[in-house]
Amino acid sequence: MRAKLLLGAVATLAALAPALADEGMWTFDNFPSQAVKQKYGVTIDQAWLDRVRAGAVRLAGGCSASLVSPEGLVLTNHHCVAGCVQDLSTADRDYLKNGFFPASREEERQCPGAQAEILTSIADVTMTVNAATSGKSNQDFVRARDGAVANLEKQACEGKEAINRCQVISFYDGGQYKLYTYRKYSDVRLAFAPEFDIAFFGGDPDNFNFPRYDLDFSFLRLYENGQPVSTPQHLKWNANAPKEGDLVFVAGNPGGTDRLLTAQQLITLRDVVRPPALYQLSELRGRYAQFAEESAEHARISNRSLFGVENRLKALRGAQLALLDPMLIESKRKADAELKARVDADAKLKAEIGDPWSEITQAQAARAELTTAYSFLEGGSASQLYRYARTLVRGAAEREKPNGERLREYNDARLPLLERNLLDEHAVERDLDQLQLEFWLTKLREELTADAPETELYLGKESPESLARMLVESKLGDATVRKQLWEGGTRAIMASDDPLIRYVLKTDEAARAVRKAYEERVDGPTDRAAERIAKARFAVYGTSVYPDATFSLRLSFGRINGWTYRGRTVPAMTTFDGLFRRATGHFPFALPQSWLDAKSRLDLSTVFNISSENDIIGGNSGSPLINARGEVIGAIFDGNIHSLGGDFYYDATLNRAVSVSTAAITEALNKVYGQTALIAELNR
Repeated sequence: MRAKLLLGAVATLAALAPALADEGMWTFDNFPSQAVKQKYGVTIDQAWLDRVRAGAVRLAGGCSASLVSPEGLVLTNHHCVAGCVQDLSTADRDYLKNGFFPASREEERQCPGAQAEILTSIADVTMTVNAATSGKSNQDFVRARDGAVANLEKQACEGKEAINRCQVISFYDGGQYKLYTYRKYSDVRLAFAPEFDIAFFGGDPDNFNFPRYDLDFSFLRLYENGQPVSTPQHLKWNANAPKEGDLVFVAGNPGGTDRLLTAQQLITLRDVVRPPALYQLSELRGRYAQFAEESAEHARISNRSLFGVENRLKALRGAQLALLDPMLIESKRKADAELKARVDADAKLKAEIGDPWSEITQAQAARAELTTAYSFLEGGSASQLYRYARTLVRGAAEREKPNGERLREYNDARLPLLERNLLDEHAVERDLDQLQLEFWLTKLREELTADAPETELYLGKESPESLARMLVESKLGDATVRKQLWEGGTRAIMASDDPLIRYVLKTDEAARAVRKAYEERVDGPTDRAAERIAKARFAVYGTSVYPDATFSLRLSFGRINGWTYRGRTVPAMTTFDGLFRRATGHFPFALPQSWLDAKSRLDLSTVFNISSENDIIGGNSGSPLINARGEVIGAIFDGNIHSLGGDFYYDATLNRAVSVSTAAITEALNKVYGQTALIAELNR
C-alpha cells in the first residue's frame, strides 16, 4: 500500500459526532433502525434483529461465523479454520494443501480447542462495576474493576458453565459495561474445507485488494452428546446472485478499533508502539520464509504462521500510513478540543469529568517507557510450548487465589475455554517452536540491550540459539503431561523438571512485575480517564456514537458497491471467468487440479467475490453477508486496501468489505466437489 490514504469529511468527524453515512459497528441493543428505514425504506424490527442474532456465531480464536442449516452447520472462512485443518493434518495427509472433504458426517473431525458461541442475552451492569471502582485509581482501579467483572461473570453462569459463557464487555472505553451471555458449543467439527490454493488464491499480493477471486470459506458443524445440534433458528441460505446497489448487512464480531482514542494516544501508537512491531514482523516474515524453503515438511508446518505474519504486517503497514497522515491527528485534536470545550462550558459536567485528557497525556510517557519491556516479558514468545508452560505455571498460582483477585485471564468464567486450549491434542512442531523461541530471545536481547538485568535473567550465559534448543526438549507437547501438571497444581509444577516449566518459574516474577507497573502507570490512569471521557461523550452526544469494536456482536449496513480512486473505478463484483483469466499456474495464482478439471462444467458468469460498504475490521472474518430479508448471501473474508485505516476512521467513499458469495460456494460445492448432501442441507 504505497499510495497515501486520503481522509474525507467523514473521517475528520469520526468519533466526534453521531455517525455519518453508513458508518458504524452497532450493538444489537442500539441499532439505528430508524436511520436505515429513512434512507433505504427497509424495516429492521426487533424480530429481524433477534433472528439474525440467533444465527450469528462467534468462534474462539478471533473469527465470526453463521448457522446456515437446521443441523448445526456453520459457515465461516477457510483462514479461520486453518489452525484446525493443520492440527488434523500429517506429513502424509495434508488437508491444508489438498482440502478436507468428508464423505459422511461420521468422517467430520473435531477441531482441538475450538468453541462456538451464540449470543442469547445482554444486560447492563455498568452501575455494579462503577460502584466497585468508585474512588479508586491506578492499579487499584484495574484490580477492583477486574474483580467486579470476574464475580459478575461467575455469578451469571454459576451452575451453567457447561453450556453457557458469561462475559462482561466494556464499551465506550469503560463508559458502559454489558454482561453478554452466550450459548456455547465445545464440540466443533470440521465439515468441509477447500484446497489452500483456491481458499487463498492470490496470496499476499491480492490480500487487502480488489478485484479478488478467493474461495475463502469452510464449514464447521456443532455437536453435543456426540450428535449434530438441532438449530432451527439458522439463517436461510440464498444462492441467488445479488445486484449492485443492494442493501446488505454484516453480523459479526469486529476485534478492535481505536476510533475513540485521544490524539495523544494515537501519537503514541504512531511513534512508539507500531514502528518496532513493523520491524520485527518484517524480520520474522523473512525467517519463516527461509524456514519454509528448507524442506517440504517445514513449508507445511509453517504455512499458517507465515500467512498470519504476512496478513498482520500488511494490516499494520496500512494502519501506520493512516497514522502518519497529519489530517488524522489534526481531526482528532479538534474532536478532543470540541468535546472538552463542551464539558468546560457546563459547570456541573466539568465538576464531574475534570480533565481526563491531561491524565491520558501524562500516561503516554509511562507507556513509552514501559512498552518494550512489557511486550517482550509479559508478551512472551509465540512458541506453543512456551505458551503451555506459562499457562500451567500461572494457572497453578492463580487458581489458589479468590476468583476476584486473579489475573483476569484465569477467572472462573474463562477457565473452561483456557483448559480446552491447554488440554486438547494439538500438533506441536518443535522445529517451528525453536525458531520462534530463538527469534523472541534474539529480539529481547537486542531491544532491552545485552546489559539489562532482564536480559541476564532470560538468557544467562546462553545464546538465543542454544537456549532455544534446550527449551524445546520440553515434554509439554504431550497432552497427557499437560493434564497431569494442570490437575496437580502448584505441587506438581514445583516438582517438575521440564525445562520450559523451570524456565517460566525462573522468569515469571519479572514478567509479572512489568505487568504490575504497566497496570499502575498506564492501564489504570488511562482506563479511569477514558471512563470519564465516555461519560462526557454520553452527556454531549448520547448513544448516537457507536462504541469501538471489542470482539462482541455488531451489525453494520451498506450497499453492494465498488469505488473510484484516482480516476479508476473498481467494480463491485467478480466472476469465475475472471478467476480463470487471472490464473497463471504459478503460486499464488495457481489453481488446484480439481478446478482445472471442472472449468467446462462451471457457469463462468457466477458472481464470485463482492465489494460492499459495510464497516468492518479484523474479527469480522467469517461474518455472514446478509440481505434485507435476513438471508445469507456471502461470508466476509477481507477488506480493500483503503479499509486498513479502519482502526481509526471509516470513509464511505473508499472503505470496502470483501466477501465470497453463496452463489460461488454453491456452484463450487456442486460442480467442483460434488457435495450434493451439503447442498441439500443448505436448501432445507
